[in-house]
Amino acid sequence: MVSQKQKKSQESINSRLKLVTTSGKYHLGYKKTLKTLRGGKAKLVLIANNAPTLRKSELEYYAMLAKAGVYHYNGNNLDLGTACGQYFRVSTMCITEAGDSDILQAIGQQN
Repeated sequence: MVSQKQKKSQESINSRLKLVTTSGKYHLGYKKTLKTLRGGKAKLVLIANNAPTLRKSELEYYAMLAKAGVYHYNGNNLDLGTACGQYFRVSTMCITEAGDSDILQAIGQQN
């Protein structure tokens, strides 16, 4: 059962993600996320909760090297894709510029 606080925070993250997709810069998918992390341009990496464990640990390692934040999205890859406004599954996503959204500060306060 999901508590009210978790549900509210999830809705908050979803609305911020929607704002990032309209006004900011982001990359969807595992390969593009890795390329962006290697280039050092990523500021935040979002990982769905049903992403493979090996990929999760690899992304966390690259994010640590790139000094980027990691957020474990509290939904599966279909939920993350829907939150981004896409009609397909998204297991990983990285944000390079937040645009008008304050998602970087909000997730920094949660962690």
